[in-house]
Amino acid sequence: MKKSNTISTLLFALLITIVSSVNAQKFSKLDKSPMDTAAFPTSYKEANKQMKVIYSRPQLKGRELSKLAPNGEVWRTGANEAPELVLYKDFNLNGTKIKAGSYSLLTIPGEKEWTIILNSDLNIWGSYYYNEKNDVARISVPTTYASDSLEAFSIVLDGEDGNIIMHIGWDTLRVSVPFTK
Repeated sequence: MKKSNTISTLLFALLITIVSSVNAQKFSKLDKSPMDTAAFPTSYKEANKQMKVIYSRPQLKGRELSKLAPNGEVWRTGANEAPELVLYKDFNLNGTKIKAGSYSLLTIPGEKEWTIILNSDLNIWGSYYYNEKNDVARISVPTTYASDSLEAFSIVLDGEDGNIIMHIGWDTLRVSVPFTK
């Protein structure tokens, strides 16, 4: 009886080892445009966030920004899915009251200004399924250009007194989006 229990145990352990090895090989490769989060307050230890953006960060890799985010066309504002903007309290954007909640963040790039769009549709891939009827707010903000170039598309949030500015940058282009109380 002991011999059959030992053999059964060994066979079971061998089976687990084989199954584990097969499953371990199914991990996907690192995403070419990794997901990131910008939050305000920026401290990860701060529990009372007011806003965060979950977005993917494409790289220039020698390509021109105008080809990746064409002027005059609705753009997903990063890579993969359109970013998700989460507001933990109500804000105003260009005079429009935006209730706390989650929104997709899309943009229309331009040489002198960008149109920033908050839309109620969530989990949309790229801008392919963008529906203007579901826009919650829009604001046009001027573009500026820096002397340094950002290889990776980036979003940073900062602010004070309950007002938050979303800074978007890629290559030498910069735009700032003001969210007010």
